[in-house]
Amino acid sequence: MLPEYTLAGPAGATPILLIHGFPFDRTQWEPQIAALVTDHRVIALDLRGQGRTPAGDGGYLIEFLVDDVIELLDHLELERVCVCGLSMGGYVALRLVDRHPDRVHGLILCDTRAEADSNEGRVARAGAVRTIREHGMAKLAEGLLPKLFPAGELEADTPAVQRIRTLVERADPEGACHALVAMAARLDLSDRLASIDTPCLVVVGSEDTLTPPDDARAMQAQIPGAELVVIEGAGHVSNLSHPEPFNAALLPFLAAL
Repeated sequence: MLPEYTLAGPAGATPILLIHGFPFDRTQWEPQIAALVTDHRVIALDLRGQGRTPAGDGGYLIEFLVDDVIELLDHLELERVCVCGLSMGGYVALRLVDRHPDRVHGLILCDTRAEADSNEGRVARAGAVRTIREHGMAKLAEGLLPKLFPAGELEADTPAVQRIRTLVERADPEGACHALVAMAARLDLSDRLASIDTPCLVVVGSEDTLTPPDDARAMQAQIPGAELVVIEGAGHVSNLSHPEPFNAALLPFLAAL
């Protein structure tokens, strides 16, 4: 399935593909698009079942989302890109570089992990599906936001918190349920990290409790030559809550590719 996407920046510039988290859409990346568009060819897509990309005719797995990314790259006639994924987008990015290393010349993993869900995690995904089906996306947002932002930021109801609340509440319920199942069923790629043969940057918020800094450090240690940047004060959605230091981490990495 060809996903909906935004394409901006000079045609001959280094291409970077931005893959959003759950259950957001490509507008999550607006601060990065604004910072990158002058010198880079920026592609931001809506994953299947999220944003403006339909869910299709049934359930899907991370494998299908990787297929969609490849279809998009072929459609845009891009042989190789730098891929940047946050949270669920990181799961897609990791599987993409595992299946198609020849299509990735740079990898940025943000607030994500390589391990599959634990049994406890899968039960939690099932609970989220149940919440959506019984109470809707607004109820999911109530429980999700405290996991995405530090308490002080949540209490202040910052623009980033407001933005994410809007993205969650407007997300398609069926697409969100499909994405939860896909994440619960994803492969454990931790034993594949050592085989990644492309420049890699790992970014994590210092206050991220879903994919904490210790997990990011462990992932960075297993990927040959990977760099690590910890965004101080940021939670799980570090690109929106702290866009300036986040962008400051991306720009030199991209310049060196």
